Amino acid sequence: MKKIGFLSFGHWTPSPQSQTRSAADALTQSVDLAVAAEELGVDGAYFRVHHFARQLASPFPLLAAAGARTSTIELGTGVIDMRYENPLYMAEDAGAADLLSGERLQLGISRGSPEQVIDGYRYFGYQPSEGSDHADMARQHTEVFLQVLEGQGFAEPNPRPMFPNPPGLLRIEPHSPGLRRRIWWGAGTRATAEWTARQGMNLMSSTLLSEDTGVPFHALQAEQIERFRKAWADAGHDWTPRTSVSRSIFPIVDETDAAYFGTGSSQDQVGMLEGVRSRFGKTYAGEPDKLIEELREDEAVATADTLLITVPNQLGVEYNAHVLESLMTHVAPALGWR
Repeated sequence: MKKIGFLSFGHWTPSPQSQTRSAADALTQSVDLAVAAEELGVDGAYFRVHHFARQLASPFPLLAAAGARTSTIELGTGVIDMRYENPLYMAEDAGAADLLSGERLQLGISRGSPEQVIDGYRYFGYQPSEGSDHADMARQHTEVFLQVLEGQGFAEPNPRPMFPNPPGLLRIEPHSPGLRRRIWWGAGTRATAEWTARQGMNLMSSTLLSEDTGVPFHALQAEQIERFRKAWADAGHDWTPRTSVSRSIFPIVDETDAAYFGTGSSQDQVGMLEGVRSRFGKTYAGEPDKLIEELREDEAVATADTLLITVPNQLGVEYNAHVLESLMTHVAPALGWR
C-alpha cells in the first residue's frame, strides 16, 4: 500500500488555451480538485507555493478552504519557502488551518527554489544576518517554527492582562498538538536529507536534485531516502517518519490523453541550476501496461511511502480528475499501491 496524492503548482494565465485564467480560478479549482480527488480515493492534495508569480502563493487560506469542503484527504504543501515566513505567525496560521481541517495538514517546507525576483524575501522584510546567507535564514526560521509547534510556553505574560491567562509562560495559539510530526522538509541533496532526519522532519524529496552522480534520478533519490532513514535511526527519534517523491505520470486511455501526452515517457534531464549541476526526473506517459513496467523499475517510487502526482492544473479540474482516476484504476492496483 502507498499513499497517493496530487501536487499542483497552481499556474494561471489569461491565455484562451488555459482553463485557469485568473488567480481566482487557480484557487477555486484547487479546492474543487481536492474534492474530486477525495471522491476518487486519492489520499492527499498538495499545493506548491511561489511568490511574485502567477501561481499559488498563500497556502493557509487555501488549505482551510479545502478542509471545509473535504473530510478525509490529507492537505499539504510542497513546499513553503521559509525565507519568506514569520515563524510565529506561520505557526498561528498552521495551527488554525490544521484544527479547521480536523488535523489533516501535511506541511512541506524548505529553503525555497529559484525565484521570480532578486532576493524576493527582502521585500517581505527579511534579510540574512551578518555572516549568514538566505539558506541559513530559512533554517533559522524553521528552527523557531518547529520549536513553537511543540506547544511549550515561552512568552512572559502581562501581569495586568486584558483577559485571564493560564499559569506560566504563554505559547502560540491556537496550538494543534499533532502538527509538529506532520512537518516535511523538501530536500534537494543527500546531505540535506540527513539534516532533515536529525531535525525530526519527514522527508519530501525534491522534484529535482541539485547534485548529479551519474546514476539515474530515481536511483539517486532512492539513495537519498536510504540515507534519511539511517540518519533518522541514528538520531533516536521515537516515531516513524514518512517519505515522499513526486512524479509526472499520465496513463493514456483515450484520444485526449494521446493528444496531450502521446509522445511517451521522457528521459532524465541534467542541467545547471544556480551554478550547480542538477538532475531532473523523467515524465512517465503511455498506456497503463507500459507505465506499470516502467514504474516497477523506479527505485525511489518503490521505497517511498507517499507518491505525489504532479498535475497540469491549467488543463482544468475535469481533466486532472480523469488523470487521477486513470492512475488509481489502471496503474496503482497492479503495482500493489491499492
